[in-house]
Amino acid sequence: MAIVLNKPLPEFESNATGGLKVSNVSHLGQTVVLYFYPKDNTPGCTTEAMQFRDKYKDFVKAGAAVFGVSRDNMKSHDEFKTKLELPFELIADTEEKMCHMFGVVKNKIMYGKKVKGIERSTFLIGEDGTLKQEWRGLKVPGHVEEVLKAVKDLKKAK
Repeated sequence: MAIVLNKPLPEFESNATGGLKVSNVSHLGQTVVLYFYPKDNTPGCTTEAMQFRDKYKDFVKAGAAVFGVSRDNMKSHDEFKTKLELPFELIADTEEKMCHMFGVVKNKIMYGKKVKGIERSTFLIGEDGTLKQEWRGLKVPGHVEEVLKAVKDLKKAK
């Protein structure tokens, strides 16, 4: 089942670092930012993670939880989280269930060959568990600030 703007998220449950289970209902009552990225320890993904890290306190102050999501396994996530001192958890979507549900699995051309990859995307989920905003195929510079502004605007609109 796919996600739809201004509708509740379909059921899902995934494992995250810190022994956490994240589901469509685990954070009801709190705004949630899910950012999907292609791969741990790659240049763009590292930059994006550090930018979310550097603004993390602002997200918390605005009432939002932040989670990074990729197809990497838990060992890779734990190492990436430790290396970058990330204060938020990373979801290991090794079976691509969340990636498919959010529609971020895309065919890409790499070195002249078609490969299946993750489109860098971010989703803002409201306190009621509905999808409020989405950014797809985004560029890293300025993105985290844009998401933070959307979180603050959502809080003001309450």
